[in-house]
Amino acid sequence: MNQPAPYQPTAAADAVHYPTPIPATAPMVPVHNGQIPAVQTIVLPDGRAVTGYAVNPMQPEPIAAKPPVSRAAVNVALGGVGFLAVCGGLLMLTTFIAALTALITQLIILAAVVFGGFIAVQLFAGARGGTTVNIRKAVIKRNHFHG
Repeated sequence: MNQPAPYQPTAAADAVHYPTPIPATAPMVPVHNGQIPAVQTIVLPDGRAVTGYAVNPMQPEPIAAKPPVSRAAVNVALGGVGFLAVCGGLLMLTTFIAALTALITQLIILAAVVFGGFIAVQLFAGARGGTTVNIRKAVIKRNHFHG
């Protein structure tokens, strides 16, 4: 019936490719003040000789001296001083606003009392209890009124 065909390799599949090694380049040797470093030759125990430049080991850069107080601490301290200065100003501002509010309240109460008193005098001036008598010619004899 349906059976797979046997594997038949091609010529392209049989070819094996090996990577080509890249020759290593010599490391750059720093030359100071126009001087060429000395060439050294070392003989290995098996008799081979290796020749090359003497490379001094890298010296770590000196660590910069830290200031006695960190910059972050200085920034926090300056921020605190600024915050205290602002708080003092805000406290004075709120005190001024409270005093101004009290003054305005007292002026409103004073105006209400004066204006209310004026209105009360106007309302109650004509409303006196009793009878109104027009006196034209009055004669008073012995503490007795004859009109």
